[in-house]
Amino acid sequence: MAQVRLEGLRKVFADQTVAVRDLDLTIQDQEFLTLLGPSGCGKTTTLRMIAGLESPTSGAIYFDDQLVNNITPAKRNIAMVFQTYALYPHLTVRGNLEYPMKKRKVPALERSRLVAETASLLQIEELLDRKPRQLSGGQQQRVALGRAMIRDPLIFLLDEPLSNLDATLRAYMRAELIQLRQRIGKTMIYVTHDQLEAMTMSDRIAILDGGELQQLGTPDEVYNKPINKFVAGFVGTPAMNFFEGEIAEAEGSFTFRSPSLTIPLSQKAATEIKKQSPNKTLVAGIRPEDVIIGTGSVTADVTVVEPAGYETLVFLKAGKENIVARVAAEATPKSGTSTALGFRGSKIHLFDSATEHRIDFE
Repeated sequence: MAQVRLEGLRKVFADQTVAVRDLDLTIQDQEFLTLLGPSGCGKTTTLRMIAGLESPTSGAIYFDDQLVNNITPAKRNIAMVFQTYALYPHLTVRGNLEYPMKKRKVPALERSRLVAETASLLQIEELLDRKPRQLSGGQQQRVALGRAMIRDPLIFLLDEPLSNLDATLRAYMRAELIQLRQRIGKTMIYVTHDQLEAMTMSDRIAILDGGELQQLGTPDEVYNKPINKFVAGFVGTPAMNFFEGEIAEAEGSFTFRSPSLTIPLSQKAATEIKKQSPNKTLVAGIRPEDVIIGTGSVTADVTVVEPAGYETLVFLKAGKENIVARVAAEATPKSGTSTALGFRGSKIHLFDSATEHRIDFE
């Protein structure tokens, strides 16, 4: 078992900056949980408190049922992989892998066996006699992972380990980490500001902002049912389109209307929205893939077209509204032209304008 439980975890630095605000979070045994959020949201501080590198101002950290607040990092049986690989430059790959075991006085034969097993698992056998300067970024990252794995920790803590890699190598290492996690079956807590990493690798995602937990859920939940406007805007690339307006009724039909556009709503949706939100003004959110180009009641000017091979991002302006659409490559309008726009009404998200909480009307 290696469950991690945070209860009322809070961190206030000497300058009175509140980095983490009363965080309650449970990471299940063998779960891959990602702490996701913008810079300064508290995710790395949370990870460092779990590791024992930072002391909580208040609150409790449990590994299973053991309180670890006052246990040193060396005795927490965790392994941490950093953004910088922190390999010893004067040691070979073999030496870097052996170093943690030498500190624990593991016998030489056992060290050799574990190095061979770890190198085979990470496919770095041919690198064992090289030094870090002779390795690529991806190879150094694998060695850093191997040095963490070889200790056989209960919990892996990974602090933006892929951020120094180029795009192609990051995609490759994401797949490697997913496969590695499946093979070793350990609890992993991963910190990133890259939502693609979070969406593709995680069992669950904890989204933080301003030191507070905004939403905890599966990748599907945080994408399709964001709890508030912040989560809706942060998760997804390009970001969700937002429009301010209100519910209108005419001849038994309901719509969301802003000064520049109209989105149809079902009667059930309109009724639930009126029940849940006392505010007349609402914010509608539509993801770029739910904007339909070429048909609909809105006329928009095409301002920028960004081809991406299999798809195209189209930037439009309808009145005062800026809109981004994601369309198939073959359905791309030309920059400088006008086009009709429609929206998938079933995919609309509505948020209370005062609280910014999502209104659930399904």
